[in-house]
Amino acid sequence: MTTEELQSQAVREIEAAGNLEDLKNIRIKYLGKKGLVQDLMNAMRELPKEEKPAYGQKVNVCKQAIAGALDERQKALSVLELNKRLEEEKIDITLAGDQRTYGTMHPLMMIQQELEDLFIGMGYKVAEGPEVEQDYYNFELANIPKDHPARDMQDTFYIDPNTLLRTHTTAIQMRELEAAHGQLPIKLICPGKVYRRDDDDATHSHQFMQCEGLVVGEHVTLADLKGTLKFMADRMFGEGRQIRFRPSYFPFTEPSVEVDVSCPFCGGKGCSICKGSGWIEILGAGMVHPHVLEMNGFDPAKCSGFAFGVGLERVAMLKYGIDDIRSFYTDDKRFLKNFNRFD
Repeated sequence: MTTEELQSQAVREIEAAGNLEDLKNIRIKYLGKKGLVQDLMNAMRELPKEEKPAYGQKVNVCKQAIAGALDERQKALSVLELNKRLEEEKIDITLAGDQRTYGTMHPLMMIQQELEDLFIGMGYKVAEGPEVEQDYYNFELANIPKDHPARDMQDTFYIDPNTLLRTHTTAIQMRELEAAHGQLPIKLICPGKVYRRDDDDATHSHQFMQCEGLVVGEHVTLADLKGTLKFMADRMFGEGRQIRFRPSYFPFTEPSVEVDVSCPFCGGKGCSICKGSGWIEILGAGMVHPHVLEMNGFDPAKCSGFAFGVGLERVAMLKYGIDDIRSFYTDDKRFLKNFNRFD
């Protein structure tokens, strides 16, 4: 078969190919290592020397023509197969789509993140600790020995005599103070879950969340504590909040105070939420007890500190007007939908 005859035959088969698989087989038939074009090249060995250049040139022209025809047909078949697939997989966009629902941030997590962002911006670090805690860190290092009456205030879930579910995130503060080995300064907050034996109702829960703060350094005063809490109240409840201290008692702070904020609902004028007083209690605080500093390796003659603890549910209830603490733990989608960022 001459080169012209082979080229003509190949072009007819290429044009008749109905799909890419047939075209692949034609390519192998003609241009493969054992294909018909290679047979023509092998036949050149039998020719006289003077005829070989002209014959080789014809074979190359034939090979290039077949390859060009194959490429053109491949492009055409690719378009045909793509259009066919698009037609078969066509979606009617006028039909109603599936309704997708999106989750949202839980309000307690929203409050926690707000507090973390607030205090990180003031140079605090966020510290974490175990929820299953040792009595030593939960009570003793916080100046609450085994016979201390303050233990009666915190009915505790004990696992064994020395292991319990932490009753406050003060346990994290004690771990951080111990780990500091007397090095100053210390600025941290400790958000997390805590547990106490309690009867669940609209304002009480056996499980709730706290965020405690601790600052220890040189010349730290009660005025520093008040300024910090005023800044926090402004950011959490709106600018212009007023705060006030009332004397109180906590075993790990001395002096200790209860902290009230001017009611964000009535601006301090008095309403049903603040019971006409114009003030709402939000947290407990005080100066770190000198004995707590001593037990953790600090010299109270050279340093001082303040600590505070706020209940996240308390803040969320005030900030978002929630009247039942149980709403945070019932997994009611209708409640959570109120905080949906995508609606």
